[in-house]
Amino acid sequence: MNQYLVAFIIICYFGLLIFISRITSKNADNSSFFNGNRKAPWYVIAFGMIGSSLSGVTFIALPGWVGNSHFYYFQLVIGYFIGYIIIANILLPLYYKLNLTSIYTYLEQRFGDTSYKTGAVFFLISRTLGSALRLFIVARVLQIAFFDYFNIPFVFTAIATVLLIWVYTNKGGLKTIIWTDTLQTFFLIAAVIFTIITIAKEIDFGGLSMIQAISNSEYSTIINTDWNSKFHFLKQIVSGMLITIVMTGLDQDMMQKNLSCRNLKDAKKNMYWYASGYLVVNLVFLALGALLYMYINQIGLDMFAQSDFGYNAETQSYVNTDDLYPFLAMNNFGVVTGIVFLIGIIAAAFSSADSALAALTTSFTIDIIGIKNKTEQEIKKQRQKSHILFSGILAIVIIAFHMLNDNTVIDAIFTIASYTYGPILGMYAFGLSTTRAIKDSYMLPIAIASPCVCLVISFASAQLFHYSFGYEILLLNGLLTYAGMLLISSKQIQVKI
Repeated sequence: MNQYLVAFIIICYFGLLIFISRITSKNADNSSFFNGNRKAPWYVIAFGMIGSSLSGVTFIALPGWVGNSHFYYFQLVIGYFIGYIIIANILLPLYYKLNLTSIYTYLEQRFGDTSYKTGAVFFLISRTLGSALRLFIVARVLQIAFFDYFNIPFVFTAIATVLLIWVYTNKGGLKTIIWTDTLQTFFLIAAVIFTIITIAKEIDFGGLSMIQAISNSEYSTIINTDWNSKFHFLKQIVSGMLITIVMTGLDQDMMQKNLSCRNLKDAKKNMYWYASGYLVVNLVFLALGALLYMYINQIGLDMFAQSDFGYNAETQSYVNTDDLYPFLAMNNFGVVTGIVFLIGIIAAAFSSADSALAALTTSFTIDIIGIKNKTEQEIKKQRQKSHILFSGILAIVIIAFHMLNDNTVIDAIFTIASYTYGPILGMYAFGLSTTRAIKDSYMLPIAIASPCVCLVISFASAQLFHYSFGYEILLLNGLLTYAGMLLISSKQIQVKI
């Protein structure tokens, strides 16, 4: 693809985001940044949250996974849906009852300051690593598509990527992000639908015949009943439910948007419609994956012999499936599809990263530094410094990922980040299911010990029993934290919020 065309697309895209930012950030204050003044329409938030949930990693990888795992991922999505319903009916009423801006304030009211800071710090670590990884993916795409041509180093690409987010989120914060994420969600869904239409024309499918062909293909199998498989439907549904409760319901990034609704009734409607839309959009992504494999089966696999993507006849599996969608979109389906794909991947990455940066800023400002007894101007200065701090941290971590240049290391870091949600799960589960008080000063050691013990158990299990823990390690992590809290609890002071 012509690099000057890529540059023009990028400039126009971010010019549009900055234009939206200027409109939405008029008369913005701290409340605008933290919760959008709690005036955002629920249906706009619901649509934008779909984009926030679909990161650049998902946008690139999910269609490729269909080759080896069929539609099994949809079992996980069903679990997500159940998790969203639980969030809407248990966590959202709690957050609105307490009128929270940062959801971790609940831990302070329930247990004390140490628990409060512990929950916030574990979130900051998790979200920083996860967001940096997502931005690393899009920075690498931009590097290959544009910056390499002009011999611009990756360090510049990383800094420029984060700087662009800082520019359009600095003033309006969540008030701006609600609307930019809506636009970016539209772009990423449009990119997938456009690619589906392109492939359907390539292999001569009409609308109904395409749906029928996907349904009848080997790829469309959803339910896996093999208990020994990590894709067994029960494992996937339960895992999906737990992941959603922790990484949405107990995550400041996602809950910050829900708390920007006018009231609890709107927040619930937002969650129900978002959950339903997320089901449909993931099914569309999986359908795209099936079509991509049907396309390459029709044209033959010879063209992939020298590429990173290919088919291993011995193992009867595809290798490097993450490369399939980008490879075909940029090389086989024409310039227009390549442009649409590029816009889609940028939208997918930035729609999750911009809200993450705002959430990190909010949590650090409110939970770690604190805003009690401070003027509006003092909070603003504090917030702006925090915003710059986490922009810098994200850039540094992205550059570190690039220097490591090792996918196994990156996967390990992302896995460790997911471990840090376990203690948060245990803390909230204990707080909501009991009225017992705890010795608050012991909370940090327990929160550190739980994931460490899980790592040891996971390693020992693989060595001794040949059982590798997957997402279920999150449940074990939460249970260990819960058990630790039970040991340091007493009935002397009963608390119920």
